[in-house]
Amino acid sequence: MAKKKMVKKSVPRRRLSPRKTPKPFVAHQTLPKIAMPFEESAPLEVPRKGQFPVVGIGASAGGLEAFEEFFKSMPASTGMAFVLVPHLDPTHTSMLPELLKRYTTMEVDQAADGMKVEPNCVYIIPPNKDMAIFHGTLQLTALERPSRGLRMPIDSFLRSLADDQGEMAICIILSGSGSDGSMGVRAVHAAGGMTMVQEISTAKYDGMPRSAVETNLVDFILPASKMAEQLTAYVKKISLKKVHPVSPIAAPSSVQKMLMVLRSQTGHDFSSYKKSTVLRRIERRMNVHNIEDPGLYVRFLQENKEEVRLLFKELLITVTSFFRDREAFEILKKRIWPRLLEGKSDESTLRIWVPGCSTGEEAFSIGITLREYLSEAKRECKVQIFGTDIDEDSIIKARSGSFPDNIGIDVSQERLRRFFTKEEGMYRVKKDIREMIVFAVQNVIKDAPFTKLDLISCRNFLIYVEPELQNRLVPLFHYSLRPGGILLLGSSESTGRFSDLFTPLDKKWKFFEAKGVSSTQAIAALPWAPEFNIRGGGEEEK
Repeated sequence: MAKKKMVKKSVPRRRLSPRKTPKPFVAHQTLPKIAMPFEESAPLEVPRKGQFPVVGIGASAGGLEAFEEFFKSMPASTGMAFVLVPHLDPTHTSMLPELLKRYTTMEVDQAADGMKVEPNCVYIIPPNKDMAIFHGTLQLTALERPSRGLRMPIDSFLRSLADDQGEMAICIILSGSGSDGSMGVRAVHAAGGMTMVQEISTAKYDGMPRSAVETNLVDFILPASKMAEQLTAYVKKISLKKVHPVSPIAAPSSVQKMLMVLRSQTGHDFSSYKKSTVLRRIERRMNVHNIEDPGLYVRFLQENKEEVRLLFKELLITVTSFFRDREAFEILKKRIWPRLLEGKSDESTLRIWVPGCSTGEEAFSIGITLREYLSEAKRECKVQIFGTDIDEDSIIKARSGSFPDNIGIDVSQERLRRFFTKEEGMYRVKKDIREMIVFAVQNVIKDAPFTKLDLISCRNFLIYVEPELQNRLVPLFHYSLRPGGILLLGSSESTGRFSDLFTPLDKKWKFFEAKGVSSTQAIAALPWAPEFNIRGGGEEEK
């Protein structure tokens, strides 16, 4: 196979073209990156068993052509495994394995249940099946109703890929209509993997690439024929890191300089975030740009405001979905709402705060379960839900209340019908739920909190910050709650050494009731405390 020419510039971002309507296959996209030279003569070293990258590729209408272009330029020995999830007609035998064998010398197989994924092999989902990956093996399940209901096979597989492979997960979205794959992009990015999308102007159908690009979490946007060079360069870098695991940015001074640039340009200080998380995320950005010298990356940040924005987004690690951890929401509906509303009159107000709300799914889910409970219990009360986040882009998205149609994976058909309006391939939260919630930009670390609250839902934020900051935030949450108010944390989080401030209500799903004891001394060191009337409330500041 002939050498590829070196691509010196990343593909420029283009104006999005009008939507097209079609048949089955997929796509996604994000900000352009630097394409690196590809050396056919230097095959990648395959890491230890279970340590090689697994590439999940989704496509729908127009995907066959994109698959062909992709595999024409992909070497046979890269150390990667490829799992293809096209949208297939459930009633017809797939000819895709035979077709792709014309364009690659890798082994190409239709996936079978329990099949172990191996490097330098291609696996294709069979018709009429859903597929996941668990401990490196493919798990197939039959469709209950293959011709009816919402199916998002790409999102389903990519989510499992992110959970199973973590930083070694790679997702690629090719041509296709609809939005399948965008949730998968979010999941792979959050797990520390790499995301790549077909450039919209080269996709036969642009719905899936467009939806993926709109997540703002895609690392590379390229034509399918140009992906091999970038992909192999990226994988070579992370493969060498597995062989030589010493971090190139282990020197504290390098990290401090990067965080200083970040703070000076965004106003946000990430020095209290867990060092391991910060290092992994910085390394991922350096790998994307094939930068090995931390000093060069510092200079790159200083000279490139867009990279500062992307690193800022990287460190936020926004992992969210509707009704995440369904059992927790069942407990909220069946046990917590009755507890909080007991003794309240119909004229009283239920006050709720969701710090770190990202694009709003958690806040809307809470609002929906509360509305369901009030309707079933034939109760009335005023509701104020405050959704806050450090990221202004996420808050703008949350305020719109519009989400891709693939939320049907997490939201039941009954809830979609009752609480959402379908609008051109999107679902928009209905007005009665949107009016419950006020979304605002807020830094929970340094801005004054809301107070006199009945519920705080702050899930999976504490696990990303150092113990010192955790020990400041837990008393802050207690201070913000009224006596008897409820704190909901992530399943891997706890109140730590502040058990004297809370009574656990559910140890698995981390519901805690605030005790009626003073926590003002514990929060006195927080930045806003000297200027804030800590005997009063925080509503006036909001």
